[in-house]
Amino acid sequence: MEKGKNKAKISRKMDQKKIEQAIRLLLEGIGEDPERSGLKGTPGRVARMMEDILGGTHLDPVEDLQVFHDERHDEMVLIRNIPLYSVCEHHLLPFAGVAHVAYIPKEGRIIGLSKIARLVDTLARRLQLQERLTKQIADTLNATLNPLGVMVVIEAEHLCMSMRGIKKPKAVTVVRGSFRNNPATRTEAMMLIKGGYPGGREI
Repeated sequence: MEKGKNKAKISRKMDQKKIEQAIRLLLEGIGEDPERSGLKGTPGRVARMMEDILGGTHLDPVEDLQVFHDERHDEMVLIRNIPLYSVCEHHLLPFAGVAHVAYIPKEGRIIGLSKIARLVDTLARRLQLQERLTKQIADTLNATLNPLGVMVVIEAEHLCMSMRGIKKPKAVTVVRGSFRNNPATRTEAMMLIKGGYPGGREI
């Protein structure tokens, strides 16, 4: 789907006026004046920003996942360091980091590498939990490709923790199929993710 069409679909789903009203109430609730010069346009700016940072809420992550068949391709496919930005649903504060996605094709079913990055982006641009986001990426790929195995690792720093002095990024891993059943395969993928093992197909 084209970006302009995505934007139109999101705009029809999001209620800009309600978002603006909510931000005005928030500003009043913390003791600020929504009419002072620095804040007068803030409700509108926040409402427009929501279309970008939470735009994945109303998009189907499977829509762009076109599966190809290449019978010659049977080795592990790995994409490291896919940037992601999301919003924690517990505190409505951002978390950001990277996703590492690996899968082992079955019967030559593969997907474009850029489509995997788009899948991560679409699912991240929602109110999320890191654990759920990791699972959703793995489950979507598993359902779409029916691969021999899927592994997703997300490393992210949460602003709600960092602002309180907890700087250590949080890592969550979800495995399916051969990555779960075969420790050697799982270890190989983790070594690839850490950049310490030359092998597989990587970007």
